[in-house]
Amino acid sequence: MPKTRQIHRRNAILLVVLLAAVLIACAAFLLINNPIHKPKLFKMFIGWRLPTLLCMVIASVAIGVATLIFQSIVNNRIVTPALLGMNSIYSFLHTAAVFVFGTGSALYLNANLSFAVDLISMGVVGTLVYWYLFKKTGHNILYIMLIGTVLSSFFGSVQTAMVRVMDPDEYDALLTTLVADFNNVGGEIILFAVIALAAIAFVLRKDLKLLDVITMGRDQAINLGVDYDSTIRRLLFGVVLCMAVATATIGPVSFLGLIVANLSRQIFRTYRHSHLIAGASLLGMLALIGGQLVSQHVFHFTVPVSTFVTIAGGVYFLYLLLSRKGAY
Repeated sequence: MPKTRQIHRRNAILLVVLLAAVLIACAAFLLINNPIHKPKLFKMFIGWRLPTLLCMVIASVAIGVATLIFQSIVNNRIVTPALLGMNSIYSFLHTAAVFVFGTGSALYLNANLSFAVDLISMGVVGTLVYWYLFKKTGHNILYIMLIGTVLSSFFGSVQTAMVRVMDPDEYDALLTTLVADFNNVGGEIILFAVIALAAIAFVLRKDLKLLDVITMGRDQAINLGVDYDSTIRRLLFGVVLCMAVATATIGPVSFLGLIVANLSRQIFRTYRHSHLIAGASLLGMLALIGGQLVSQHVFHFTVPVSTFVTIAGGVYFLYLLLSRKGAY
């Protein structure tokens, strides 16, 4: 018990330190190159940057929560919810919208409508497909991952076919929507995303408390009175919806979850998901805000944040595969 209390105290201190670092990063993002001595310009800059900051916070929480839950369900540290195909569905939907309706349509020009269509489509398709597959495969999560990979290839192939016959000008316009973008998110989208995440957290509040038990394995969880299959099914749907919210809000950021989830496990060294999820969310905020600061003030928006995340994620993925710490 004394050792457990010591670990909890250490983790609480680490969370406070991470929170302080996030607050400093937020202040830097809002204030760097912001003319404080000119009140009108200062307010205008804050009005531009605050939605971007909130967007990064929302995405970090959604991706961190989804990745940790997914890894705990699968009991594997080198997988991400991207295997469920949300990124491919997002890219397919945007490509199909431009291919069918063109860049002059409301689906392309209206950010709020595009967000609503993305979120509803990914949520409905993901929920229905994986509900059916989960039932059909006898609640076998490994089959779900395999089918998700096949679906990703399918949607990717259809998207590639549409791109090949698309007008080059429309393809250039489409490319801007297929990478993570934090700069063109309206207040309505942020509000809807917060409401969606709050609803998911409320519905899954009891299941989230069982994650510590579920990581012990199916037999142990059932012996402790957990309705394992139903809990796993609800948590999987929560993962799908969280990824739908994150992807619809900012676009695909595949490797972010892999990075923050595993760093959280390495830093906190605990089985308690309350600490791991909070740590992953804060680490995600640091990664995105720091990356956006570099993109904004060093590269002047010529290099998107997703590029940094992809490079770092690829290197970190290799590290996890090759090191004993990344054993699975």
